[in-house]
Amino acid sequence: MGDKQGTVLGTGTAMLTPSGYQVRPTVALSSCNRIVPPAAASIIGKCPYYYQPLHGEYLETVEKVSVSSAWETVKAFATSWDPWKDKEVARRLLHRRERLIAPESTDSDWSRHGNFMMRHVGCEHKPPSYYVSYGYYYCSTYGAKLYPKLSPEGQAWLQKARWHLQKNMEDGLNKNMMGDLIRMSSQKPGNGSFKMMVPQYELELDDDMFKAFAFRTHPLAYLDGGLADLPVSDLAKITAQPNIQEWGDARTWEQAVDSGKVVLPNMINRSDMDDPVGKALGRLLAK
Repeated sequence: MGDKQGTVLGTGTAMLTPSGYQVRPTVALSSCNRIVPPAAASIIGKCPYYYQPLHGEYLETVEKVSVSSAWETVKAFATSWDPWKDKEVARRLLHRRERLIAPESTDSDWSRHGNFMMRHVGCEHKPPSYYVSYGYYYCSTYGAKLYPKLSPEGQAWLQKARWHLQKNMEDGLNKNMMGDLIRMSSQKPGNGSFKMMVPQYELELDDDMFKAFAFRTHPLAYLDGGLADLPVSDLAKITAQPNIQEWGDARTWEQAVDSGKVVLPNMINRSDMDDPVGKALGRLLAK
């Protein structure tokens, strides 16, 4: 189904006219290609996998707000924002459209967000807000603020977890191309699994469903990256990282509890349960 039909934006008809006739025919551009092509292996594990910050509106809205209001601003922006309003960026992406929608594209402007835009031109579908908010924003700020604070083991975990998060997303999108069932398991025994029903080809088109799917993959990525084996000092920094506003989302508590079920037993064997991290994870498990 990902054939030439997905690359054609519009058709029109013309007729012979006098040489002085300069009114050009109008051709409506429209494409709604629900087939999600695989990402290039070289982009997986990098923040621009989710979104390339090309739009001036994103930079102005997100990067100039205060730290205390940043997360709420990002979530509201990603949900309501229309990336097509930036005509310069839209023109730039459309000129590279065939490269951006190709399987395993290595174009420098490729991202999951941009790829969606180029497959859904003029059909009123919006890219999942997750790509900009929980995806790019968290990936970029997590790396900038948390990475230097971690031990070498913690830094290695952050890089591995980022790779697993994006690889899990790719696997889920691919499974949705094959049918209605998304079933995923951790790569390490005991780190969990999940399954959910999503109508074939519809995962990217339902914003809430996409966020629910992505949150289900988070514990698998954190644990497959080696979260349970990190020193207590790193766990303290990691558990303190999510914005306080995010903990109002039940899905965040769910992923914390799922991760804590594996991390906590390891911590009991390695540390005193009177330490603050142990108590925090204990409270998570009690939710």
